[in-house]
Amino acid sequence: MIPRRLVPAAIGVVALVGVLSGCSLAPEPVETRLPPGLVASSPPPTVAVPSPSVVTTSPAPVSSTGPSTPAAGSGTDAVSCGDGGSRTVSGAEQSVRIVGTCAELTVSGSALTVDASGASIGTLRISGDRARIDAGSIDALILQGNDGSVRSSGAIGSADLSGDRSSIQAGGAISAVTVRGQDNIVSATGGIGTQTVEGRGNRIG
Repeated sequence: MIPRRLVPAAIGVVALVGVLSGCSLAPEPVETRLPPGLVASSPPPTVAVPSPSVVTTSPAPVSSTGPSTPAAGSGTDAVSCGDGGSRTVSGAEQSVRIVGTCAELTVSGSALTVDASGASIGTLRISGDRARIDAGSIDALILQGNDGSVRSSGAIGSADLSGDRSSIQAGGAISAVTVRGQDNIVSATGGIGTQTVEGRGNRIG
């Protein structure tokens, strides 16, 4: 039997042993130290695996064939004046062919081309810019506009020109010429009769 004075000492010893045993059972963290100059390597990078791509192929274009539409004003059908009739050609950027004997042919518009090389014209009236007329013969020519061109394979009875930068050419003589404007040219293989010129830079001869 343990004496009473030793009981408190025994209890203290038991408590001390329990504390020490509890400390020894707790795990301590492990710290890894590397030698100087060495660096811990990082884990290898993760390689991304590309996902499979899908390529969509569009169908090949299908070509369709069909009759083509002719351009407006590109026809070559002749317009006849008959024997002494009158005709009028108007519009823009068109080509017309005139045949027969025209008492009067009127051309008005912009950039008109008239092939009257197979026609005889009594009076040719032109109003507009950039007109191009070829005629077989012309009795009287009246041209009002700029940048025009009139050619006659035969003689021209009279020519009256008002505008700039136009030209008149005759395969025969021109009996009388009146020019009002600038930089116009009038020429005739058979010579030019009476001349009335107003403006600068005009060449008559």
